Parts: sequence; structure tokens; C-alpha cells
Amino acid sequence: MTLADTKSDLRPQSRPDGLQATALRLATSDAGFEKWLADFRSRAITQGIAKRTLDAAFAGARYEAGIIRLDRNQSEFSKQIWDYLDTAVSDSRIAGGRAALKRQGRTLRLIEQKYGVDKEIVAAIWGLESAFGAVRGDTPLIGALATLAYDGRRGAFFEEELMAALRIVQSGDVAPGAMTGSWAGAMGHTQFMPSSYLAHAVDFTGDGRRDIWSDDPADALASTAAYLAHFGWTKDQPWGVEIRLPEGFDPVRARRTLPQTPSAWAAEGIRDTRGQTVPDHGPASILLPGGAGGPAFMIFDNFEVLERYNKADAYVIGVGHLSDRLKGRPAIEAPWPRQHRAISATERRELQRRLQNRGFAVEKIDGIIGPNTIDAIREFQKSAGMSADGFPTEDLLDALGG
Repeated sequence: MTLADTKSDLRPQSRPDGLQATALRLATSDAGFEKWLADFRSRAITQGIAKRTLDAAFAGARYEAGIIRLDRNQSEFSKQIWDYLDTAVSDSRIAGGRAALKRQGRTLRLIEQKYGVDKEIVAAIWGLESAFGAVRGDTPLIGALATLAYDGRRGAFFEEELMAALRIVQSGDVAPGAMTGSWAGAMGHTQFMPSSYLAHAVDFTGDGRRDIWSDDPADALASTAAYLAHFGWTKDQPWGVEIRLPEGFDPVRARRTLPQTPSAWAAEGIRDTRGQTVPDHGPASILLPGGAGGPAFMIFDNFEVLERYNKADAYVIGVGHLSDRLKGRPAIEAPWPRQHRAISATERRELQRRLQNRGFAVEKIDGIIGPNTIDAIREFQKSAGMSADGFPTEDLLDALGG
């Protein structure tokens, strides 16, 4: 897992920013934390962490109140996917990616040859995760992870990550003081969580260390390729292809649980933006990330592989589309429905409550618009004679009434 899985709300725009921690980190003493740390040290020793490793790692570690404040106060508001993509695949990001491909061209070609992962995909992840290495985060991770583990809201998760971080220190790959990253524990050029590092990081340079923190990004980029390869990346298969839907296409059929071959979709009148049948890259489903009024995509298995890095559709499309632009492909052609603002977390919970009150199956009121809520939205839309695209908007909330 990477940084995406540290958050309860997986929208990319709420991803922790390591630079925030510089201004907001306010270390305080906390007797409860000291007791917890003593207990944790005992647990760590039973799991093979040496006392000298613990002494070095926790030297100066304190309860970080600012990190808890960041964890508690992630934004109530989110962006629409088009607002996110405006930044993720901006002209400056594309230019930065082209410069990075040129600057690290030999390394990225060798990585592509070894792991079978397109160099532009690796570069795109690098760009979205750390602006091609410019924003890697400067928070000392041992103290941050200890604070989050002690806090308890997601204590079990962060304790596992803290244990993984200590194993990294014990391996000699990095000194405790050099293990820095975002306040939520993601590290290096491509923002690996410690557990992902242990499972997938590689020593591409052959210097005996898997160094994803230094100014040389080679190990980090290769580790990202190794990660994607492990989860089944298929070289030269697109993540997705922008398509045109025929008039009368039922948006209910645009769902991840309905894959079929591009030729089968072509039989229903679906074509790419040039009017051609999409080549057979394997089973594909239709995605309408902006609802029926926005662009449509035919997505392939590589989309699911990118979700291993971050589960949010906006992030996956951002990485995929940035990689396409780095390959010289055109921008997304269909317009986004920019008349719709993003609804807040409070509004999303209210939308779920109203659906539930009307008898539509919503499992829990959590403000997360997942498959269950999308299905409930579609059922309501069908009952109301609306286009059943499952897309949550302020108009939909109004249509549901009080």
C-alpha cells in the first residue's frame, strides 16, 4: 500500500502534504505517549527489533500535536475530478514530465526494460507524488508514525507501519534522521509507505541500499515499477481510452462489474474519439467519472493496477492521462460538466441519509461515495426518470428533498 490507504477519504485533493507539517508541527510532551512508547518498545523487541535500533530511532521522538491536528482536520470539502486534473495534468506538469523524462531518460529506459512498465507511467506517478522529486516531505517519520499509532484513531494501521519503518532502519537502508516524508508516513520520490517499501523497494543502483530518499531518484523509480509489475502491469496496454457513447446508451452499463471485449462494446456503437473501434487490449469496462454529462472512458486491467497505488478514480485518471500526454497523445476532448460544484462531506452524508430514508440500500452514512452509494443513487435516478449515472451532485441532493 502507498499513501492512499492512510486516509479514510481517498480523494487525491485531500492527500497529506508534507510541507504543511513544517509549519504546523508543534511537539509537546505527553505522559501517556511516553507510557505507550515504553510498551511499544517491548512489543517491538519481541518482533525482532534490536534495542540499539529502538534507541537510535526514538532518540528525541516526542508526541507531535500538530500531526494529530492535521489528521483530524482534513478538508471538509473536495474537488471535482476536473479541478483535480487541471492541476495534475497542467501544462507546467506536462513540461516538467518531459524534462524529467529527458533528464532521467537512460535510467527510465533501463527500468522499463527490466520491469516491463512504461517509463511514462513511472514518470507520471513521480510527478503526481512529489512534483518530480521537488516535494518529498520533510517530516521525521518515526516520530510521526509513533504519534499516529499512539493516537488510536487508526492506531493498528500506523503501529504496523511504524514497525515496518523500524525494520527499514535496522536493515541499514536509511538512518533514522534521514527517514523523512509526509506527516502520514509516505516516503521518498514516489511516496511509499514503509510496509510497501519492505515488500517492493529495490536497489536499482547496486550500491547495497534501497535509497528512495536521496536526490538520485533511481531506486525510487525502479521500486515504483517493481510495485506495478508485481500487481500485474501489462506494458503497452492503455490504462483507458477516451470514447464516444452512442445515443441512447444506458449509463447503468457503465460499471466496473461489466467488463467485455472492445469488439463487444463496438457492436453497441462505442468508438474512440476518432470514430474507430478500440483495439482489443483485453476485457474493458466503461467509466463515466463526471457522470453522463462528461467524458467517457473504456478502461482496462492497468487501471486496476494503478488503483493499487491510490484507489481514487481521479488519481488513476490523472496518472494515466499525464502519461498519455508525455507520450504525445492529445488532451481529453469531451468537456467536463463544470457547472456542478463539488458537494461537501456533510452534503455527501446528507445525500446518503436521504437515500436511506427513501428506502434505497445505503449501508452506512459515512460521506464516502463508494459502489454501494452509487448503486443507490442509480436506483433513485431510475425511479425519478433521470439519467442513472450514479453521479452525486447538488441537483441530485435537491431532488431527494429533505
